[in-house]
Amino acid sequence: MSRKILVTSALPYANGPIHLGHLVEYIQTDIWVRFQKLQGHECWYVCADDAHGTPIMLKAREQGITPEALIERVGREHREDFAGFGVAFDNYHTTHSEENRHYSELIYARLRDGGWIDRQTITQAYDEREGMFLPDRYIKGTCPRCGAADQYGDNCEVCGASYSPDELRDPVSVVSGERPVPRESEHFFFRLQDFEGMLREWAGGDRLQEEMANKLREWFDEGLRAWDISRDAPYFGFEIPDAPGKYFYVWLDAPIGYMASFRNLCEREGLDFDEYWAADSEAELYHFIGKDIVYFHALFWPAMLHGAGFRKPTRVNAHGFLTINGQKMSKSRGTFIMASTYLRHLNPEYLRYYFAAKLSDGVHDLDLNLEDFSQRVNSDLVGKLVNIASRCAGFINKRFDNRLGRRLESPELFRRFTARGEVIAELYERRDFARAMRETMALADEANQYIDEQKPWVMAKDPDQAEQVQAVCTTGLNLFRVLMLYLKPVLPRTAEAAEAFLNVPPLRWADVGQPLLDHPVARFRPLMTRVDPERIEAMIAESRDTMGRKTTAPAEEAVDASPAEPIAEEIGYEDFARVDLRVARIERAEHVEGADKLLRLVLDLGGEERQVFAGIKSAYAPDELQGRLTVMVANLKPRKMRFGVSEGMVLAAGPGGDELWLLAPDAGARPGMRVK
Repeated sequence: MSRKILVTSALPYANGPIHLGHLVEYIQTDIWVRFQKLQGHECWYVCADDAHGTPIMLKAREQGITPEALIERVGREHREDFAGFGVAFDNYHTTHSEENRHYSELIYARLRDGGWIDRQTITQAYDEREGMFLPDRYIKGTCPRCGAADQYGDNCEVCGASYSPDELRDPVSVVSGERPVPRESEHFFFRLQDFEGMLREWAGGDRLQEEMANKLREWFDEGLRAWDISRDAPYFGFEIPDAPGKYFYVWLDAPIGYMASFRNLCEREGLDFDEYWAADSEAELYHFIGKDIVYFHALFWPAMLHGAGFRKPTRVNAHGFLTINGQKMSKSRGTFIMASTYLRHLNPEYLRYYFAAKLSDGVHDLDLNLEDFSQRVNSDLVGKLVNIASRCAGFINKRFDNRLGRRLESPELFRRFTARGEVIAELYERRDFARAMRETMALADEANQYIDEQKPWVMAKDPDQAEQVQAVCTTGLNLFRVLMLYLKPVLPRTAEAAEAFLNVPPLRWADVGQPLLDHPVARFRPLMTRVDPERIEAMIAESRDTMGRKTTAPAEEAVDASPAEPIAEEIGYEDFARVDLRVARIERAEHVEGADKLLRLVLDLGGEERQVFAGIKSAYAPDELQGRLTVMVANLKPRKMRFGVSEGMVLAAGPGGDELWLLAPDAGARPGMRVK
């Protein structure tokens, strides 16, 4: 049965760029949304920039521009970063919009008319040097609960306690460094405590992860308090309609931005807003957030919605923080990495897969270990997944005129793969992406084992087994197609390239059980390359050098952090012209018994086969090389070795050991072509 689902991620603040820590949430949400759409559900993903508040006002003043100009520029950068990582919002809006003003004023008016808004004169921290009241996050001091130093004025990052700024010990203004002075001001308070019964009932269902439900019970036991929803001028935001000089606190209109963004989408797509937001709505509403803002999303937000007559969230999913190499992101170590910096150096789908392989439905922190990142991507995506297609496609392209066979050699293996789709789908639904990835890669191992056992490269030597070779490779490519479907929510761009190779429309979950038979495919092009450690080093170097600032230098111009080898003695042009470089396809790769560094490669030079012994064993496993194009020296004098005769040399770059990369031609090259 088709479902109607509305999904949001927390709104990024519009005063700075997106970094890898932010991306955990947006990639997690995007994977879940893409899965729902593959299932055929009506699923909408909306987000917006959180564009109000004192920090934005002060940053715009510092840069000599208007707040509107600042949030427009940052919003454009955010959209570019998200698009670079394949995060596909159905609508990305801003809280500084007429839709958000409308719903903020509407919800406030309904809460006020319902008797849930009080006016109180309070004593507030005031920065006399700056002439402004200080927002909670612009005051720092010692936590009144646990005694932790250097904590913000609204909540403690050490013990998680929530409090008001006047409870901080030894407070100072973050703006001027001066100790703030008390000053009276009238403020508006939302009576959160009136909703405790409703919130206890709502949180008692399957609305939150167990860790977050336990945290809510602690807050209930401490007793809920009224929430200050107003701020004094000067302030960048929406003025409260019946209170000149008073503004809605950013945390009131920020979650309302979910509604505003969806309203903006409704106007564009002709959707029914009430079908998703009315109190009796049967649609589903999911929020993906960081664990540090659960208080706002699991207490204030559902209480505001309930009091204003709107529906409450179906579920709020919290995630932990990101560490890199086991530590907090650090500018000095070069691990405070901006999204744009990453994109200049590495394939975004590497990170999407790595995060997916680590994400479960828990709230634990996630570590991006850069060495493990390289190994996992190289092993799983290049060595297992893409390797299946590259090992089979060469035979189909070359020997069977790009056409799959009329039968599968192993229909029972294909059925076993398709039967696992139900389990993998349930894991995606539960947001247990890590187990979904393990299940999928276990199938990839089976597919590679099947190809190893069948040995189509051996059968291809016997003309009488041509049909069997085609059936085996047809089976392999059908297994690859199933795996690409299972990974499509995580690797959308790789899946798109695989669909083009397989010559099929966009894969849907419902397609899983129907094999491709007697079907034309395109010529295979490499779908993904190994992680280049030098690119990681360059990314870290740039992050360290820029200290988190965005730069515009393209990846090709990034400085190589590794020492360069000295240039060899000059040769004449006529010497170089004698070297005949040719494109070659690696038909087979095998270990050489008794050799520590060598692999035996059988190369196709466009109708001519050559045997080459290459010292690349430390960098490549044989099954990674099957079907790959590379460049070889074709006119090198054959060299007799104790393992056999080597009839040429393949070209590679790198310092040696496992840091070695075979040279490969661009798309469109064919075996036998001369490299000029």
